[in-house]
Amino acid sequence: MKASFRGSYDANNSDGTGSIVVNAGGVNLQASVTGGTFFNGPLLNDLTLSVESPGSFVVDYIVPKKDVRFQFMNTFKINEKPLNLTYTHSVVENQTSLDGKLALNSNHKVSANYGFKSGSCKVKYNYVHGGMTTIEPCYDFAENSWDLAVSRRVDDDSVVRASYQSSTRVLGLDLRRNSSNNRSIKVSASVNLADKEKKPTIKAESIWDIEM
Repeated sequence: MKASFRGSYDANNSDGTGSIVVNAGGVNLQASVTGGTFFNGPLLNDLTLSVESPGSFVVDYIVPKKDVRFQFMNTFKINEKPLNLTYTHSVVENQTSLDGKLALNSNHKVSANYGFKSGSCKVKYNYVHGGMTTIEPCYDFAENSWDLAVSRRVDDDSVVRASYQSSTRVLGLDLRRNSSNNRSIKVSASVNLADKEKKPTIKAESIWDIEM
């Protein structure tokens, strides 16, 4: 059995999430909760129950929305290159999307997401340079906007990532570091360039993974 706990803090909000995963014959049973459940008492307002067969399907039941979300995954070969497809459907929200990722080689990947109800379509290109730097440009056809993220591995345990979203004009920078005791720490800073004050937001997050 595995348990994962996440706590975060910024100047305006503190939050926490937790999940417990039980493996039963190759199928994972998971229960996860978010901040409101921890900080406001033993409520079920943020509870999600999941059944997962890794690489095949995931079924989520979102308790507050009384919604069921299905995900089905499959992999195909195109000219000996793997194409991963994920089909997602939410019953109550009536949202359906299709995600695809094609690995051209170990350094070049192309992915796309299409929302059937909204007609939104995003295409992302992933390029790994020298095994240390990853560049990810993304274009949203519905919003006619683009995003760019660049991450750099500092050492075996630390990664620095910078990002920019043209639709919101938010510039972000974060540092994530993994420790040897199944704990990782992430510090993020962001600023909205469209804001006259351009006041930065700083957030710290810690994640613990525990084997039981």
